[in-house]
Amino acid sequence: MDKNLFIIAEMKHICILLSAAVFIIGATDRLYAQNLEAKADSLILKDFNAKNGPGAVFMIAHHGKAVYRKAFGKANIELDADMTPENVFQLGSITKQFTAVAILMLEEQGKLNVKDPVSKYIPDYPGGSEITLHHLLTHTSGIKDFTKMKQLSDIAQKEMTPAMMASFFKNEPADFAPGEKYEYNNSGYVLLGYIIELVSGEAYGDFIKKHIFDKAGMNQSCYASDRKIILKRAYGYHKKEYGYVNKTPISFSVPFSSGSLMSTAGDMLKWQTALNQNLLLGANQTSKAFSRHRLNNGDEFAYGYGWHIKDVDGIASREHGGSIFGFKTMAVYIPEHDIYVIGLSNCDCNSPTQTVRDIAALALNMQDRTQVGR
Repeated sequence: MDKNLFIIAEMKHICILLSAAVFIIGATDRLYAQNLEAKADSLILKDFNAKNGPGAVFMIAHHGKAVYRKAFGKANIELDADMTPENVFQLGSITKQFTAVAILMLEEQGKLNVKDPVSKYIPDYPGGSEITLHHLLTHTSGIKDFTKMKQLSDIAQKEMTPAMMASFFKNEPADFAPGEKYEYNNSGYVLLGYIIELVSGEAYGDFIKKHIFDKAGMNQSCYASDRKIILKRAYGYHKKEYGYVNKTPISFSVPFSSGSLMSTAGDMLKWQTALNQNLLLGANQTSKAFSRHRLNNGDEFAYGYGWHIKDVDGIASREHGGSIFGFKTMAVYIPEHDIYVIGLSNCDCNSPTQTVRDIAALALNMQDRTQVGR
């Protein structure tokens, strides 16, 4: 056979093999997506099955792209409005991720240091010379959590400044000495928001919008408001013995930087992508948020700055949930496989926490099977 004809024949053979491989991989990916959808639906519908009640949005993303995104139930019961994947939810304590990153941004700019004492910024804070920003970020400060105070109902619907919030809990007896214990604490993140305002000269909500939401392209995210018109808002609900009721109104100046942001599943994927691509922080600074830390006695605990550092089936994960009147949320990221799962619920009667963790385990397990098949 002529040498040129032989080369042409071999090239055709290679092209056929490559085409077949692409077809097989494409078919495998389609089958993976179909199986993932069916199994995710099954997990979700165990708990989120009230077609005429409040619902939820769930999303699974792999390598920065959504491979599953569905809405369940109603975004507004009174208007009989179905939930859509684009609906805007209150995030609750997932807000803490943004507060922590804002602090790290200011540190990267040389405007503060996480080792600084609280007294450097709030001079009259009791014991503030012993409490550092690191303690606030890691829930190891020992200050009283305002959400556990009996007097909370007295201010729940009042417009509070950050200084007023600090005064509300600052004279309460400490639960333990700074660094002695890990105990989840909302007051610490309120103080961090206050310090962000003092250092940056910007209101907390404005800082987050300008330096995080806008940079990450999170156009549907905002500081929460019950008065402002928020397009595609999901309305929050409680469940009583006799049925669903609208959520109890609160002043968002109370949870403030510990729990007052709103977002969508799609925008939260943009958030995760911005973190992965170091769009907001350098790699070294970002790693502080995702590192476990130690108590004074050297014991390690499973919280970074704004994230729980856990695992899904033995694979390292970064997680956080949220709970605020009318809403519950949960997000899990598995960095080794670049899998992100989020669930947003508009009834505080129905938490997506376990469902999201189960879906993350499912996605991880199915991806491993797909890779083995290839």
